[in-house]
Amino acid sequence: MQNVRNFPGSKEPLESNDDNCLKGREVNQRCSEKAEKPVYFYKASKKDGYIDIVDDDSALKLVRLGLISLETSKQIKLESDAYEIGLVILSGQCDISVNGNKFEGLGSRNNVFQGKPTTVYVPMQSDYEIVNTGSIKLEIAVCKVKADKKFEPFIVNPEDVIVNHRGKLNWQRDVYDIITYKYEGKVDKIVLGETYSCPGQWSSYPPHKHDRDNPPFEVSMEEVYFFKVYPSQGFGIQVLYNDNLTLDESYIVRDGDAVAISEGYHPVVAAPGYRVYYLWAMAGNSGRKLTPNDDPEHEWLKAVEAMV
Repeated sequence: MQNVRNFPGSKEPLESNDDNCLKGREVNQRCSEKAEKPVYFYKASKKDGYIDIVDDDSALKLVRLGLISLETSKQIKLESDAYEIGLVILSGQCDISVNGNKFEGLGSRNNVFQGKPTTVYVPMQSDYEIVNTGSIKLEIAVCKVKADKKFEPFIVNPEDVIVNHRGKLNWQRDVYDIITYKYEGKVDKIVLGETYSCPGQWSSYPPHKHDRDNPPFEVSMEEVYFFKVYPSQGFGIQVLYNDNLTLDESYIVRDGDAVAISEGYHPVVAAPGYRVYYLWAMAGNSGRKLTPNDDPEHEWLKAVEAMV
């Protein structure tokens, strides 16, 4: 039996159908409002070749996320179009060519929990080709940002990645900076990195946001999270909320899920016994300097960090 609901003013029960806006001003308005609600959470999706993960149904204007999966010896050719791209090798080995520039023997980890990443920067309006040269399935995150300027392709080797341990007590994590401040002048808008949450610990904590321009306290930047969990049957929780709680959501995140962050505070917690990884890609129109603004309700935790 199908679920039914009654709308105010209707005499008969109407079938629930999200894809069919019903007649009547009030019902049409409700359907329109529902259709316009942005998508924040994306369940894992696997497919050989290339697949879009965070796309145009999010509220993000600049940032998109895709995923490439290739079996051994397989290859794929793509174009960057209006996007500058960070190709982050999650697992496997490969060769990557960008506009005739060939980067060979890339990739040094079998999964994201086995060391630092290798990343290739692909400028806007570029052709690129990827060949799986390893013995396991190749998986690459395609971090895309709408760009205004075209730069040269380059590689970020594992030894170029900067690691910082952040937090205290039960909000500790390791943050890997891939394309951040030291690549100013080599990219347009993209900011890229990885975070490893310790089991049972919070990250992106104390909660912070970066959804409006209020320098020097805050600079607006969109963000995407892409999750991996070890062991893979584990999970974490992503919390999203804003100051007036018009956004107040939480999601159970599992291996391969993604979240689009257009506004608000966005802390993450790993379930006890499981490490939670998330790749983050960010961009804004007011520069590349990370300027997060902590939730004033919880900023007292920064004083605790200084004491322990």
